[in-house]
Amino acid sequence: MWVLEILKRLGRPLVSRKVRVALATVLAAYAAEWGLGVSEEMMLTILGVGTALILGIAHEDQGLKQGMGGSLRS
Repeated sequence: MWVLEILKRLGRPLVSRKVRVALATVLAAYAAEWGLGVSEEMMLTILGVGTALILGIAHEDQGLKQGMGGSLRS
């Protein structure tokens, strides 16, 4: 029974889109480094797109919070 609870706790962060994008970005970067034989520019592109997606999701989440009564801070 406690094993199931531990597995639920470990899987809970995967609900977040930001965590999934970060995990996919890191896995793609490692795969490119070890097995795909891509250039350094491609590695930076993979990391850049992953970072842009995470920032876009954070921006979207902040907009949703402000739209539902969140305060606007400068």
